[in-house]
Amino acid sequence: MKELRALLFDVDGTLAETERDAHRVAFNATFAEYKLDWNWSVELYGELLAVTGGKERMQFYLDKYRPDYQQPDDLQDFIIELHKNKTKHYNNMLTENPLILRPGVRRLLEEARVRGIRLGIATTTTPENVISLLEHSLAPDAVSWFEVIAAGSMVAAKKPAPDIYNYAMQQMNLQANQCIAIEDSHNGILSSQAAGITTLITVSNYTRNEDFSGAMVVLDNLGEPNQPFTVLDGDVGDSTYVDIDFLTSSNSIG
Repeated sequence: MKELRALLFDVDGTLAETERDAHRVAFNATFAEYKLDWNWSVELYGELLAVTGGKERMQFYLDKYRPDYQQPDDLQDFIIELHKNKTKHYNNMLTENPLILRPGVRRLLEEARVRGIRLGIATTTTPENVISLLEHSLAPDAVSWFEVIAAGSMVAAKKPAPDIYNYAMQQMNLQANQCIAIEDSHNGILSSQAAGITTLITVSNYTRNEDFSGAMVVLDNLGEPNQPFTVLDGDVGDSTYVDIDFLTSSNSIG
Protein backbone atom coordinates (compact mmCIF):
# COMPACT_ATOMS: atom_id res chain seq x y z
CA MET A 1 0.00 0.00 0.00
CA LYS A 2 1.20 3.48 -0.80
CA GLU A 3 1.18 6.21 1.81
CA LEU A 4 -2.35 6.87 3.06
CA ARG A 5 -3.62 10.02 1.38
CA ALA A 6 -7.38 9.97 1.94
CA LEU A 7 -10.29 8.58 3.91
CA LEU A 8 -13.51 7.97 2.00
CA PHE A 9 -16.59 7.80 4.23
CA ASP A 10 -19.95 6.26 3.68
CA VAL A 11 -22.71 8.27 5.40
CA ASP A 12 -25.85 6.40 6.50
CA GLY A 13 -25.02 4.09 9.38
CA THR A 14 -21.35 5.09 9.23
CA LEU A 15 -21.27 8.75 10.25
CA ALA A 16 -24.51 8.47 12.22
CA GLU A 17 -27.34 5.98 12.84
CA THR A 18 -29.61 7.58 10.28
CA GLU A 19 -31.53 4.64 8.89
CA ARG A 20 -33.93 3.46 11.60
CA ASP A 21 -34.82 6.74 13.30
CA ALA A 22 -34.47 9.25 10.47
CA HIS A 23 -34.78 7.87 6.94
CA ARG A 24 -37.43 5.30 7.91
CA VAL A 25 -39.43 7.89 9.83
CA ALA A 26 -39.24 10.32 6.91
CA PHE A 27 -40.50 7.65 4.51
CA ASN A 28 -43.44 6.87 6.79
CA ALA A 29 -44.27 10.58 7.19
CA THR A 30 -44.40 10.90 3.42
CA PHE A 31 -46.58 7.83 3.01
CA ALA A 32 -48.99 9.21 5.60
CA GLU A 33 -49.04 12.62 3.93
CA TYR A 34 -50.01 10.99 0.64
CA LYS A 35 -52.59 8.79 2.41
CA LEU A 36 -50.83 5.59 1.37
CA ASP A 37 -51.35 2.51 3.52
CA TRP A 38 -47.63 1.79 3.47
CA ASN A 39 -45.84 1.64 6.80
CA TRP A 40 -42.27 0.51 7.18
CA SER A 41 -41.65 -1.07 10.56
CA VAL A 42 -38.16 -1.26 12.05
CA GLU A 43 -37.94 -4.91 11.04
CA LEU A 44 -39.27 -4.42 7.52
CA TYR A 45 -36.96 -1.50 6.89
CA GLY A 46 -34.01 -3.70 7.76
CA GLU A 47 -35.08 -6.03 4.96
CA LEU A 48 -35.59 -3.15 2.54
CA LEU A 49 -32.04 -1.95 3.15
CA ALA A 50 -30.86 -4.83 0.99
CA VAL A 51 -31.64 -2.40 -1.85
CA THR A 52 -29.62 0.81 -2.02
CA GLY A 53 -31.27 4.09 -2.96
CA GLY A 54 -34.61 5.40 -1.69
CA LYS A 55 -36.42 5.36 -5.02
CA GLU A 56 -35.17 1.87 -5.75
CA ARG A 57 -36.23 0.79 -2.24
CA MET A 58 -39.81 1.95 -2.81
CA GLN A 59 -40.01 0.04 -6.10
CA PHE A 60 -38.61 -3.06 -4.41
CA TYR A 61 -41.18 -2.74 -1.61
CA LEU A 62 -44.05 -2.60 -4.07
CA ASP A 63 -42.75 -5.50 -6.14
CA LYS A 64 -42.03 -7.83 -3.22
CA TYR A 65 -44.39 -6.83 -0.42
CA ARG A 66 -47.33 -5.07 -2.06
CA PRO A 67 -48.41 -6.94 -5.17
CA ASP A 68 -51.93 -5.82 -4.23
CA TYR A 69 -51.07 -2.17 -4.90
CA GLN A 70 -52.55 -0.95 -8.19
CA GLN A 71 -49.49 0.65 -9.74
CA PRO A 72 -50.32 3.75 -11.81
CA ASP A 73 -48.97 4.19 -15.33
CA ASP A 74 -46.79 7.05 -14.11
CA LEU A 75 -45.37 5.05 -11.17
CA GLN A 76 -41.79 6.19 -11.69
CA ASP A 77 -42.81 9.84 -11.67
CA PHE A 78 -44.86 9.20 -8.53
CA ILE A 79 -41.90 7.51 -6.82
CA ILE A 80 -39.69 10.48 -7.70
CA GLU A 81 -42.29 12.82 -6.18
CA LEU A 82 -42.51 10.72 -3.03
CA HIS A 83 -38.74 10.64 -2.73
CA LYS A 84 -38.46 14.42 -3.01
CA ASN A 85 -41.05 14.77 -0.26
CA LYS A 86 -39.25 12.22 1.89
CA THR A 87 -36.00 14.18 1.48
CA LYS A 88 -37.82 17.31 2.68
CA HIS A 89 -39.08 15.50 5.78
CA TYR A 90 -35.63 14.05 6.48
CA ASN A 91 -33.87 17.39 6.26
CA ASN A 92 -36.49 19.11 8.39
CA MET A 93 -35.98 16.42 11.03
CA LEU A 94 -32.20 16.90 11.06
CA THR A 95 -32.59 20.68 11.27
CA GLU A 96 -34.90 20.45 14.27
CA ASN A 97 -33.25 17.47 16.00
CA PRO A 98 -29.67 16.87 14.81
CA LEU A 99 -28.47 13.31 15.04
CA ILE A 100 -25.50 12.44 17.22
CA LEU A 101 -22.46 11.25 15.30
CA ARG A 102 -21.27 7.75 16.02
CA PRO A 103 -18.38 7.31 18.50
CA GLY A 104 -15.03 8.36 17.10
CA VAL A 105 -16.32 9.97 13.92
CA ARG A 106 -15.72 13.61 14.84
CA ARG A 107 -12.37 12.84 16.46
CA LEU A 108 -11.08 10.91 13.43
CA LEU A 109 -12.24 13.56 10.98
CA GLU A 110 -10.59 16.33 12.98
CA GLU A 111 -7.35 14.36 13.31
CA ALA A 112 -7.30 13.64 9.58
CA ARG A 113 -7.59 17.36 8.85
CA VAL A 114 -4.76 18.21 11.24
CA ARG A 115 -2.50 15.55 9.77
CA GLY A 116 -3.20 16.40 6.15
CA ILE A 117 -5.23 13.32 5.28
CA ARG A 118 -7.77 14.26 2.62
CA LEU A 119 -11.46 13.50 3.09
CA GLY A 120 -14.21 12.41 0.73
CA ILE A 121 -17.77 11.10 0.86
CA ALA A 122 -19.03 8.12 -1.14
CA THR A 123 -22.71 7.36 -0.54
CA THR A 124 -25.97 6.43 -2.23
CA THR A 125 -28.05 8.99 -0.33
CA THR A 126 -28.85 12.35 -1.92
CA PRO A 127 -26.40 15.27 -1.66
CA GLU A 128 -29.03 17.29 0.24
CA ASN A 129 -29.18 14.61 2.94
CA VAL A 130 -25.41 14.54 3.28
CA ILE A 131 -25.14 18.31 3.54
CA SER A 132 -27.89 18.47 6.14
CA LEU A 133 -26.25 15.82 8.32
CA LEU A 134 -22.81 17.41 8.06
CA GLU A 135 -23.98 20.95 8.80
CA HIS A 136 -26.26 20.08 11.71
CA SER A 137 -24.47 17.12 13.32
CA LEU A 138 -20.79 17.89 12.62
CA ALA A 139 -20.17 21.63 12.09
CA PRO A 140 -21.74 24.50 10.14
CA ASP A 141 -18.74 24.52 7.78
CA ALA A 142 -18.33 20.73 7.67
CA VAL A 143 -19.13 20.44 3.96
CA SER A 144 -15.85 22.26 3.29
CA TRP A 145 -13.95 19.55 5.19
CA PHE A 146 -14.55 17.15 2.29
CA GLU A 147 -12.94 17.58 -1.13
CA VAL A 148 -15.74 15.67 -2.82
CA ILE A 149 -19.24 14.62 -1.84
CA ALA A 150 -19.98 11.76 -4.21
CA ALA A 151 -23.64 11.06 -3.59
CA GLY A 152 -26.99 9.97 -4.94
CA SER A 153 -27.37 9.70 -8.69
CA MET A 154 -24.03 11.21 -9.68
CA VAL A 155 -23.15 7.79 -11.12
CA ALA A 156 -25.15 5.33 -13.17
CA ALA A 157 -25.01 2.40 -10.75
CA LYS A 158 -25.34 2.65 -6.98
CA LYS A 159 -23.66 0.42 -4.41
CA PRO A 160 -22.77 -2.46 -4.51
CA ALA A 161 -21.36 -1.27 -7.85
CA PRO A 162 -17.97 0.47 -7.47
CA ASP A 163 -19.03 3.54 -9.46
CA ILE A 164 -19.40 5.99 -6.58
CA TYR A 165 -15.95 5.17 -5.17
CA ASN A 166 -14.37 5.33 -8.60
CA TYR A 167 -16.01 8.72 -9.12
CA ALA A 168 -14.73 10.03 -5.77
CA MET A 169 -11.18 8.89 -6.49
CA GLN A 170 -11.30 10.35 -9.98
CA GLN A 171 -12.41 13.71 -8.61
CA MET A 172 -9.62 13.64 -6.02
CA ASN A 173 -7.00 12.31 -8.48
CA LEU A 174 -6.21 9.38 -6.20
CA GLN A 175 -5.51 5.69 -6.64
CA ALA A 176 -7.24 2.97 -4.64
CA ASN A 177 -4.05 2.07 -2.73
CA GLN A 178 -3.85 5.63 -1.41
CA CYS A 179 -7.28 5.43 0.26
CA ILE A 180 -9.13 3.68 3.03
CA ALA A 181 -12.92 3.41 2.92
CA ILE A 182 -15.01 3.42 6.08
CA GLU A 183 -18.29 1.56 5.64
CA ASP A 184 -21.00 -0.15 7.66
CA SER A 185 -22.79 -2.50 5.25
CA HIS A 186 -22.35 -5.51 2.99
CA ASN A 187 -23.36 -3.49 -0.07
CA GLY A 188 -20.89 -0.82 1.01
CA ILE A 189 -17.90 -3.12 1.27
CA LEU A 190 -18.80 -4.81 -2.01
CA SER A 191 -18.68 -1.35 -3.61
CA SER A 192 -15.41 -0.23 -2.04
CA GLN A 193 -13.67 -3.56 -2.59
CA ALA A 194 -14.77 -3.65 -6.22
CA ALA A 195 -13.02 -0.28 -6.52
CA GLY A 196 -9.90 -1.86 -4.99
CA ILE A 197 -10.01 0.10 -1.72
CA THR A 198 -9.00 -1.28 1.66
CA THR A 199 -12.11 -1.07 3.86
CA LEU A 200 -12.71 -0.69 7.57
CA ILE A 201 -16.16 -1.69 8.82
CA THR A 202 -18.05 -0.19 11.76
CA VAL A 203 -21.32 -2.10 11.98
CA SER A 204 -24.57 -0.18 12.48
CA ASN A 205 -27.97 -1.03 13.94
CA TYR A 206 -28.99 -3.02 10.91
CA THR A 207 -25.72 -4.53 9.68
CA ARG A 208 -24.05 -6.41 12.54
CA ASN A 209 -24.73 -9.84 11.05
CA GLU A 210 -23.84 -9.06 7.44
CA ASP A 211 -20.94 -10.56 5.51
CA PHE A 212 -17.80 -8.43 5.65
CA SER A 213 -15.33 -10.84 4.11
CA GLY A 214 -12.08 -9.12 3.22
CA ALA A 215 -12.46 -6.14 5.56
CA MET A 216 -9.26 -4.93 7.19
CA VAL A 217 -11.13 -5.08 10.51
CA VAL A 218 -14.77 -5.17 11.67
CA LEU A 219 -15.60 -3.04 14.72
CA ASP A 220 -18.74 -1.97 16.55
CA ASN A 221 -17.63 1.67 16.18
CA LEU A 222 -14.48 3.77 15.77
CA GLY A 223 -14.05 4.06 19.53
CA GLU A 224 -12.82 6.86 21.75
CA PRO A 225 -9.88 7.03 24.20
CA ASN A 226 -12.37 6.58 27.05
CA GLN A 227 -14.78 4.37 25.08
CA PRO A 228 -12.92 1.47 23.44
CA PHE A 229 -14.31 -0.26 20.41
CA THR A 230 -15.29 -3.93 20.37
CA VAL A 231 -13.51 -6.03 17.76
CA LEU A 232 -15.90 -8.26 15.82
CA ASP A 233 -13.32 -9.55 13.35
CA GLY A 234 -9.67 -8.87 12.62
CA ASP A 235 -6.44 -8.06 14.46
CA VAL A 236 -6.09 -4.61 16.04
CA GLY A 237 -3.03 -5.26 18.21
CA ASP A 238 -3.18 -3.12 21.34
CA SER A 239 -5.38 -0.43 19.79
CA THR A 240 -8.65 0.52 21.48
CA TYR A 241 -9.82 3.23 19.09
CA VAL A 242 -9.27 4.13 15.43
CA ASP A 243 -6.88 6.99 14.71
CA ILE A 244 -4.59 7.77 11.79
CA ASP A 245 -1.72 5.77 13.30
CA PHE A 246 -4.03 2.78 13.58
CA LEU A 247 -5.06 3.11 9.94
CA THR A 248 -1.47 3.29 8.72
CA SER A 249 -0.04 0.59 10.99
CA SER A 250 1.08 -2.73 9.57
CA ASN A 251 -1.30 -4.51 11.95
CA SER A 252 -4.27 -2.71 10.42
CA ILE A 253 -3.57 -2.55 6.71
CA GLY A 254 -1.73 -5.83 6.33
